[in-house]
Amino acid sequence: MRLKTILDKFHSTLDDNYGKDEVNSFFDLIMEHHLGIKRIQLVLDPEYAITSGQEQLFSNALVELNNNSPIQYMLGETEFYGLPFKVNEYTLIPRPETEELVEWIITSYMQQSEESHLKILDIGTGSGCISISLAKNLPEVNVHALDVSEKALDIAKKNAKLNDVIVEFIHDDILNPRVSSSPSFDIIVSNPPYVRNLEKTEIKPNVLDNEPHLALFVDDENPLQFYKAICAFAQNNLKEDGILYFEINEYLGKEMILLLEEFSFKSIELKKDLFGKDRMIKGIK
Repeated sequence: MRLKTILDKFHSTLDDNYGKDEVNSFFDLIMEHHLGIKRIQLVLDPEYAITSGQEQLFSNALVELNNNSPIQYMLGETEFYGLPFKVNEYTLIPRPETEELVEWIITSYMQQSEESHLKILDIGTGSGCISISLAKNLPEVNVHALDVSEKALDIAKKNAKLNDVIVEFIHDDILNPRVSSSPSFDIIVSNPPYVRNLEKTEIKPNVLDNEPHLALFVDDENPLQFYKAICAFAQNNLKEDGILYFEINEYLGKEMILLLEEFSFKSIELKKDLFGKDRMIKGIK
C-alpha cells in the first residue's frame, strides 16, 4: 500500500481529536521508528509503498492513537534536550517545560571549572531526563538521582547507559527519606508531583489514562506536600549557598515563594516558561 494513502487515513481518523499538525508529527515519528525514513521521502516519492507487514505496524499505531495511547509509550522512546530516552508506563513522558528547567541550570553552571566538583541531586528522577541531561552537558559534575519507584529507576539506569553518562541512582522515598543527612549537595533539583486533583479536567485523556498518577497528582488539601518535604531535606543535605531548583504548578507561584521564604531560602527567583506561565523557581540556602 502507498504510504501516502495511510497518511490520509491517519488524518481522517485522528484530526478531530489531535489536530492536523500533531497527526503529521505522529506519522513522522512512526515512519522514522519503523521504516527509518523521514517525511521528505513522501515528498520525493509520493508513490512510496510499504509491505503488508509494515502496513500492519501503522494500523496498530492508528488504533492505539485513536484510543488516546501516548505515542511515546507506543514507540518506547522519546527525545529530551536533544537526547534519546526510553519511556514506559512507569515513567512520565518528559515535557518541553522541563527542558527549560534543565537549560536554566546548565547555563548557570557550564562555566564552572573542572576543579569545582559540583554535586547535584535530582529528586523524583523518573526516566532520568533531568539528571542524565545535566550529566551529559556538565561532564565534570557528580550527579545523583532519587526515585521511589524501582521500575522507574530501571528505565533511568538504561537511559544513563544509552546516553553514556554516569549517574548514581538511589531508591528512596523523599517523604520518608533514608538517605543520610549531610550538607553535601551544591544543587538539588526536582520536578515532583504537582497537579491537583481539581485540575484533572485540564489534563488530556492520553495523559490522564496512561501516565503514572503517582508521579502526577497531589491532594487538593496538601498540594505542596512534596515541595515541603524537599525543602526540609535540603536543610540538611544542601550546602550553604547551595541552590534548590523546582518545576512548579503554574497556579502556585506565590505559594512557592512563601514556602521557600518559610525555609529561609534567599535570592528567590520565580521564572516563567515559554508560554508565559509560572513554571520554575529557585532559591539559595
